[in-house]
Amino acid sequence: MKGTYESNGTRLSFRDTGKGQVVVFLHPTPLDREYWRPMAEGLAGVRAIIADLRGHGESELGSVESLPVGGFALVPDAPALTMKQLAADVLALLDHLKINEAVFAGCSIGGSVLLELWRIAPERMTGLAFVCSKPQADGETNLKKRAENIANVRSNGTGPLFDGMAGSLIGKTAQERRPAIVNELRARMTVSAIGAVAVQAGLATRPDSLPTVATITAPVLAIAGGEDPTTSPADMEVFGAAPGGCEFHLLPDAGHFAAYEQPEKVASLLAEWLRQPEA
Repeated sequence: MKGTYESNGTRLSFRDTGKGQVVVFLHPTPLDREYWRPMAEGLAGVRAIIADLRGHGESELGSVESLPVGGFALVPDAPALTMKQLAADVLALLDHLKINEAVFAGCSIGGSVLLELWRIAPERMTGLAFVCSKPQADGETNLKKRAENIANVRSNGTGPLFDGMAGSLIGKTAQERRPAIVNELRARMTVSAIGAVAVQAGLATRPDSLPTVATITAPVLAIAGGEDPTTSPADMEVFGAAPGGCEFHLLPDAGHFAAYEQPEKVASLLAEWLRQPEA
Protein backbone atom coordinates (compact mmCIF):
# COMPACT_ATOMS: atom_id res chain seq x y z
CA MET A 1 0.00 0.00 0.00
CA LYS A 2 1.22 3.44 -0.94
CA GLY A 3 0.20 6.37 1.21
CA THR A 4 0.83 9.99 2.05
CA TYR A 5 0.78 12.03 5.24
CA GLU A 6 1.66 15.54 6.34
CA SER A 7 4.51 16.77 8.48
CA ASN A 8 4.72 20.49 9.19
CA GLY A 9 2.40 21.16 6.27
CA THR A 10 4.46 19.16 3.78
CA ARG A 11 3.11 16.11 1.95
CA LEU A 12 5.34 13.08 2.38
CA SER A 13 5.06 9.60 0.88
CA PHE A 14 5.60 6.04 2.10
CA ARG A 15 4.94 2.39 1.28
CA ASP A 16 3.48 0.00 3.86
CA THR A 17 3.65 -3.70 2.96
CA GLY A 18 3.59 -7.08 4.65
CA LYS A 19 2.49 -8.25 8.06
CA GLY A 20 4.40 -8.98 11.24
CA GLN A 21 7.14 -7.17 13.12
CA VAL A 22 7.15 -3.48 12.21
CA VAL A 23 10.39 -2.26 10.62
CA VAL A 24 10.76 1.31 9.36
CA PHE A 25 13.32 1.73 6.55
CA LEU A 26 15.09 5.02 5.77
CA HIS A 27 16.98 5.20 2.48
CA PRO A 28 20.25 6.91 1.50
CA THR A 29 20.40 10.19 -0.41
CA PRO A 30 19.94 11.01 -3.26
CA LEU A 31 17.98 7.78 -3.80
CA ASP A 32 14.37 7.13 -2.86
CA ARG A 33 12.48 4.38 -1.07
CA GLU A 34 12.90 1.99 -4.02
CA TYR A 35 16.44 1.45 -2.72
CA TRP A 36 15.00 -0.92 -0.12
CA ARG A 37 12.51 -2.78 -2.32
CA PRO A 38 14.72 -5.72 -3.48
CA MET A 39 15.89 -6.35 0.08
CA ALA A 40 12.48 -5.90 1.73
CA GLU A 41 10.86 -8.34 -0.69
CA GLY A 42 13.07 -11.05 0.78
CA LEU A 43 11.87 -10.47 4.34
CA ALA A 44 9.10 -12.69 5.69
CA GLY A 45 7.10 -11.92 8.80
CA VAL A 46 7.85 -8.20 8.58
CA ARG A 47 5.60 -5.21 8.10
CA ALA A 48 7.95 -3.00 6.08
CA ILE A 49 7.25 0.73 6.25
CA ILE A 50 9.51 2.39 3.72
CA ALA A 51 9.49 6.18 3.73
CA ASP A 52 10.53 8.66 1.06
CA LEU A 53 12.58 11.19 2.98
CA ARG A 54 11.56 14.83 2.62
CA GLY A 55 12.64 16.10 -0.80
CA HIS A 56 13.20 12.57 -2.17
CA GLY A 57 11.08 10.34 -4.37
CA GLU A 58 7.41 11.28 -4.06
CA SER A 59 7.89 13.38 -0.91
CA GLU A 60 7.83 17.15 -1.17
CA LEU A 61 10.71 19.25 0.14
CA GLY A 62 8.34 21.84 1.54
CA SER A 63 9.02 25.53 1.90
CA VAL A 64 12.71 26.30 1.49
CA GLU A 65 12.16 29.42 3.56
CA SER A 66 11.33 27.20 6.53
CA LEU A 67 14.73 25.51 6.47
CA PRO A 68 17.43 26.97 8.75
CA VAL A 69 20.24 28.95 7.14
CA GLY A 70 23.68 29.75 8.50
CA GLY A 71 24.60 26.49 10.18
CA PHE A 72 27.12 25.43 7.54
CA ALA A 73 29.99 27.88 7.99
CA LEU A 74 31.60 27.13 4.62
CA VAL A 75 28.35 27.96 2.80
CA PRO A 76 26.48 30.23 5.22
CA ASP A 77 23.64 31.00 2.79
CA ALA A 78 22.74 27.33 2.22
CA PRO A 79 19.41 26.11 3.61
CA ALA A 80 19.87 22.92 5.62
CA LEU A 81 17.63 19.87 5.65
CA THR A 82 18.54 18.87 9.20
CA MET A 83 18.46 15.50 10.86
CA LYS A 84 16.01 17.02 13.37
CA GLN A 85 13.54 17.81 10.59
CA LEU A 86 13.89 14.36 9.03
CA ALA A 87 13.44 12.70 12.43
CA ALA A 88 10.34 14.79 13.10
CA ASP A 89 8.96 13.61 9.76
CA VAL A 90 9.48 9.97 10.76
CA LEU A 91 7.73 10.48 14.09
CA ALA A 92 4.82 12.10 12.22
CA LEU A 93 4.65 8.98 10.04
CA LEU A 94 4.52 6.73 13.11
CA ASP A 95 1.73 8.85 14.55
CA HIS A 96 -0.14 8.78 11.24
CA LEU A 97 0.01 4.98 11.22
CA LYS A 98 -0.69 4.76 14.97
CA ILE A 99 2.52 2.85 15.62
CA ASN A 100 3.95 3.26 19.10
CA GLU A 101 7.29 1.54 18.58
CA ALA A 102 9.26 -0.22 15.86
CA VAL A 103 12.61 -1.48 14.71
CA PHE A 104 14.38 0.99 12.43
CA ALA A 105 16.85 0.43 9.60
CA GLY A 106 18.77 3.25 7.94
CA CYS A 107 21.42 3.50 5.23
CA SER A 108 23.80 6.47 5.08
CA ILE A 109 21.74 9.59 5.88
CA GLY A 110 19.00 7.20 7.01
CA GLY A 111 21.31 6.05 9.79
CA SER A 112 22.00 9.65 10.79
CA VAL A 113 18.25 10.11 11.18
CA LEU A 114 18.11 6.99 13.39
CA LEU A 115 20.66 8.53 15.72
CA GLU A 116 18.61 11.72 15.92
CA LEU A 117 15.49 9.66 16.62
CA TRP A 118 17.29 7.93 19.48
CA ARG A 119 18.13 11.31 20.97
CA ILE A 120 14.55 12.57 20.89
CA ALA A 121 12.34 9.46 21.08
CA PRO A 122 14.26 6.37 22.25
CA GLU A 123 11.11 4.88 23.74
CA ARG A 124 9.79 4.30 20.21
CA MET A 125 12.81 2.31 19.03
CA THR A 126 13.14 -1.38 19.84
CA GLY A 127 16.15 -1.92 17.58
CA LEU A 128 18.44 0.05 15.26
CA ALA A 129 20.01 -1.39 12.11
CA PHE A 130 22.68 0.66 10.37
CA VAL A 131 23.80 -0.11 6.81
CA CYS A 132 26.84 1.81 5.56
CA SER A 133 26.19 4.63 8.02
CA LYS A 134 28.54 6.14 10.56
CA PRO A 135 27.97 8.16 13.73
CA GLN A 136 30.97 10.46 13.29
CA ALA A 137 30.43 14.05 12.19
CA ASP A 138 32.08 15.32 9.03
CA GLY A 139 35.77 16.11 9.26
CA GLU A 140 37.41 19.05 7.50
CA THR A 141 37.92 17.14 4.26
CA ASN A 142 34.29 16.08 4.06
CA LEU A 143 33.06 19.56 4.91
CA LYS A 144 35.10 21.02 2.06
CA LYS A 145 33.74 18.33 -0.27
CA ARG A 146 30.16 19.21 0.67
CA ALA A 147 30.86 22.88 0.00
CA GLU A 148 32.23 21.90 -3.41
CA ASN A 149 29.14 19.77 -4.06
CA ILE A 150 26.88 22.72 -3.28
CA ALA A 151 28.86 25.01 -5.58
CA ASN A 152 28.74 22.37 -8.31
CA VAL A 153 24.97 21.95 -8.04
CA ARG A 154 24.40 25.70 -8.04
CA SER A 155 26.51 26.08 -11.17
CA ASN A 156 25.71 22.92 -13.11
CA GLY A 157 22.57 21.39 -11.63
CA THR A 158 22.41 17.94 -10.06
CA GLY A 159 23.51 15.95 -13.11
CA PRO A 160 27.30 15.96 -12.60
CA LEU A 161 27.01 15.33 -8.85
CA PHE A 162 24.60 12.43 -9.24
CA ASP A 163 26.57 10.94 -12.13
CA GLY A 164 29.63 10.93 -9.91
CA MET A 165 27.75 9.37 -7.01
CA ALA A 166 26.35 6.59 -9.18
CA GLY A 167 29.81 5.78 -10.47
CA SER A 168 31.72 5.96 -7.19
CA LEU A 169 29.37 4.87 -4.40
CA ILE A 170 28.27 1.59 -5.99
CA GLY A 171 30.84 -1.10 -5.22
CA LYS A 172 33.23 -2.16 -7.97
CA THR A 173 32.18 -5.77 -7.54
CA ALA A 174 28.51 -4.95 -8.05
CA GLN A 175 29.33 -2.93 -11.15
CA GLU A 176 31.35 -5.81 -12.58
CA ARG A 177 28.71 -8.42 -11.78
CA ARG A 178 25.75 -6.36 -12.92
CA PRO A 179 26.73 -3.26 -14.96
CA ALA A 180 23.07 -2.22 -15.28
CA ILE A 181 23.01 -1.36 -11.58
CA VAL A 182 24.62 2.01 -12.27
CA ASN A 183 21.81 3.18 -14.55
CA GLU A 184 19.19 1.63 -12.26
CA LEU A 185 20.30 3.63 -9.25
CA ARG A 186 21.11 6.77 -11.24
CA ALA A 187 17.49 6.79 -12.44
CA ARG A 188 16.33 6.91 -8.78
CA MET A 189 18.34 10.09 -8.08
CA THR A 190 15.63 12.68 -8.68
CA VAL A 191 16.25 15.19 -5.87
CA SER A 192 15.89 18.79 -7.04
CA ALA A 193 18.86 21.16 -7.10
CA ILE A 194 17.68 23.09 -4.03
CA GLY A 195 16.94 19.79 -2.32
CA ALA A 196 20.45 18.52 -3.04
CA VAL A 197 21.93 21.73 -1.63
CA ALA A 198 19.79 21.42 1.51
CA VAL A 199 20.78 17.78 2.00
CA GLN A 200 24.49 18.54 1.67
CA ALA A 201 24.19 21.39 4.17
CA GLY A 202 22.13 19.21 6.52
CA LEU A 203 24.71 16.44 6.48
CA ALA A 204 27.47 18.97 7.06
CA THR A 205 25.73 20.26 10.17
CA ARG A 206 24.77 16.91 11.69
CA PRO A 207 26.23 16.46 15.17
CA ASP A 208 28.90 14.04 16.29
CA SER A 209 26.85 11.05 17.40
CA LEU A 210 29.59 9.05 19.10
CA PRO A 211 28.26 10.17 22.52
CA THR A 212 24.80 9.06 21.38
CA VAL A 213 26.05 5.57 20.52
CA ALA A 214 27.17 5.19 24.13
CA THR A 215 23.54 5.65 25.23
CA ILE A 216 21.80 3.19 22.88
CA THR A 217 20.30 0.50 25.07
CA ALA A 218 18.31 -1.12 22.26
CA PRO A 219 19.99 -3.85 20.15
CA VAL A 220 22.10 -2.59 17.24
CA LEU A 221 22.93 -4.21 13.91
CA ALA A 222 25.77 -2.70 11.88
CA ILE A 223 26.51 -3.78 8.31
CA ALA A 224 29.54 -2.27 6.57
CA GLY A 225 30.70 -2.49 2.97
CA GLY A 226 34.33 -3.23 2.27
CA GLU A 227 34.18 -1.25 -1.00
CA ASP A 228 32.38 1.74 0.51
CA PRO A 229 34.48 4.88 -0.19
CA THR A 230 32.66 7.07 2.35
CA THR A 231 32.00 4.83 5.38
CA SER A 232 34.75 2.45 6.41
CA PRO A 233 34.32 -0.70 8.49
CA ALA A 234 36.34 1.04 11.22
CA ASP A 235 33.83 3.92 11.19
CA MET A 236 31.04 1.44 11.90
CA GLU A 237 32.85 -0.76 14.39
CA VAL A 238 32.35 2.02 16.97
CA PHE A 239 28.71 0.93 17.23
CA GLY A 240 30.18 -1.82 19.39
CA ALA A 241 30.20 0.72 22.23
CA ALA A 242 26.38 0.66 22.37
CA PRO A 243 25.39 -0.77 25.78
CA GLY A 244 22.45 -2.64 24.24
CA GLY A 245 24.87 -4.74 22.23
CA CYS A 246 25.93 -4.60 18.59
CA GLU A 247 26.06 -7.33 15.97
CA PHE A 248 28.59 -6.28 13.32
CA HIS A 249 28.96 -7.68 9.81
CA LEU A 250 31.35 -6.78 7.02
CA LEU A 251 30.41 -7.40 3.39
CA PRO A 252 33.86 -7.26 1.77
CA ASP A 253 32.58 -6.88 -1.79
CA ALA A 254 29.81 -4.33 -1.18
CA GLY A 255 29.85 -0.58 -1.71
CA HIS A 256 27.87 2.24 -0.08
CA PHE A 257 24.53 0.99 -1.41
CA ALA A 258 25.05 -2.49 0.06
CA ALA A 259 21.37 -3.32 0.61
CA TYR A 260 20.65 -2.79 -3.09
CA GLU A 261 23.88 -4.38 -4.30
CA GLN A 262 23.41 -7.51 -2.17
CA PRO A 263 19.72 -7.57 -1.17
CA GLU A 264 19.57 -11.29 -0.38
CA LYS A 265 22.59 -11.15 1.92
CA VAL A 266 21.42 -8.04 3.77
CA ALA A 267 17.89 -9.49 4.08
CA SER A 268 19.33 -12.68 5.56
CA LEU A 269 21.42 -10.78 8.12
CA LEU A 270 18.51 -8.55 9.07
CA ALA A 271 16.07 -11.45 9.35
CA GLU A 272 18.41 -13.43 11.59
CA TRP A 273 18.97 -10.40 13.81
CA LEU A 274 15.24 -9.70 14.03
CA ARG A 275 14.61 -13.24 15.23
CA GLN A 276 16.58 -12.55 18.40
CA PRO A 277 14.16 -12.01 21.29
CA GLU A 278 15.61 -8.65 22.29
CA ALA A 279 15.66 -7.13 18.78
